[in-house]
Amino acid sequence: MKTAIVPAQVTTVEDKVAGNLNLTQLVLIASPVFLGGVLYALLPPSFEIATYKIVAMTTLFCVFALLAIRIKERLLLMWLVIFFRYNSRPRYYILDKNDLYLRDIATKSDEPIVIEAASLPEGAIQSLLPQLDTAERARFEAMLSNPNAKLSLMTNKKGMLYVSITEIK
Repeated sequence: MKTAIVPAQVTTVEDKVAGNLNLTQLVLIASPVFLGGVLYALLPPSFEIATYKIVAMTTLFCVFALLAIRIKERLLLMWLVIFFRYNSRPRYYILDKNDLYLRDIATKSDEPIVIEAASLPEGAIQSLLPQLDTAERARFEAMLSNPNAKLSLMTNKKGMLYVSITEIK
């Protein structure tokens, strides 16, 4: 079986949809047709040919066709995006070590914060615990006090706690 090494540049090749045009170029070339149809339908006189509509549609087509031209393997639209992002950046960066980002700020208030505990009926927690008689409790305490015993606490996905004691011999 013959094997070949695929160079890394293959993954950076753009997808060509039709001829040498990629999807962005096709959208840029096709969008003036739809925008021209909207202009033709909405501007007065509706659904009739007027000189200013033809001029507007021709201008739209020329602008979008210019944006679809490639310069140095990038569309002119992408170059304009890069240019405007560069020019819209802040010109000066002022380092301020006293910024408040990720700081815990203590707010002073006149009223003390009162947190009320949820009221549970008496013995609600005790009813959840298993009731052990004296013999089982003594055996359980003996297992816990054994230095050879290993106590493991595990939870499942629902949050239930499983306790197991294994004796190591």
